[in-house]
Amino acid sequence: MCDRRSVRLMRVTEGRSAAAVPPVPESPLASTVLERLTAAYGSAADPERAVAMRAYMKDVAPFLGLTTPVRRALSRTVVAGLPHPGEADCAAVALRCWELSEREYQYFAVDYLRRHVRHCSSGLLPVVRHLVTTVPWWDTVDLLAAHVVGALVAADRGLTAELDEWIGDDDMWLARAALLHQLRYRERTDTGRLFDYCLRQSGHQDFFVRKAIGWCLREYAKTDPDAVRTFLSRHQGRFAPLSVREALKNIGA
Repeated sequence: MCDRRSVRLMRVTEGRSAAAVPPVPESPLASTVLERLTAAYGSAADPERAVAMRAYMKDVAPFLGLTTPVRRALSRTVVAGLPHPGEADCAAVALRCWELSEREYQYFAVDYLRRHVRHCSSGLLPVVRHLVTTVPWWDTVDLLAAHVVGALVAADRGLTAELDEWIGDDDMWLARAALLHQLRYRERTDTGRLFDYCLRQSGHQDFFVRKAIGWCLREYAKTDPDAVRTFLSRHQGRFAPLSVREALKNIGA
């Protein structure tokens, strides 16, 4: 029997646009990282805590049961003494972590990409797209959007054409990632694109997209509150109450 969340994920998957799975690059460094990682994380697993963590995350994936402080401490031992990775190494680590069942391995991959995205080019975006759409949930998608996709687009504005495709994709997680990729841009925000993305998804029925609309507007309101107020006033009635409430949370109507 499927729970409600499983049914929703199946519906999302049925509507998802097809994309080739990126090949895992050859990377001796990634092999070393994965060997260390699985040994370190596996030896610290807490099966009892893992059950609670899996339930909290709505059964998105199995867990090892590592708390965030424990996981981060172990991660430091995993990468200690290793050289900085190149783009192929980053892609290989991320894709190989995504092949493992337990969610903490995917958390490691997200942290690894966040730390080393500055060494990567626009060529990493197809890999990140795969991560966003595979075993998707807010715990990985949001960090990938704000810290990895956002960094790649900031370094190569030509990638905005790809994000223009994501915002209209049937996969709601790609749409959410497109909405959130400018979260950290502040004064560098492309307001035309931000507002256009919000309008394009204003009628979406899913909580996670509606919440993302409010979140990205609320974040930009820290930079230009008048622009956000004016935008929402001009398009009054287009957005769900959740989106408007989130957008105006810190600035009022």
